[in-house]
Amino acid sequence: MSTRVSASNLAQAAKSLNVAWENTKTYWRDGKSAEFEREYLEELPSLIAQAINVMEEMDALCRKVRNDCE
Repeated sequence: MSTRVSASNLAQAAKSLNVAWENTKTYWRDGKSAEFEREYLEELPSLIAQAINVMEEMDALCRKVRNDCE
């Protein structure tokens, strides 16, 4: 599986998680819900963006290595 496909899969999974969390918040509205969101979900978008950037850099590096070896 290419790093581009993996990055795309990660972005799609993040979107799915966000939709699921928004649905969950309509039923789970207590202090633990807020704590869970703060502790596990707030930083996730920036961490995912960083991971995708690194995956794109890896993809570019792999393409360069392939080209150099040909």
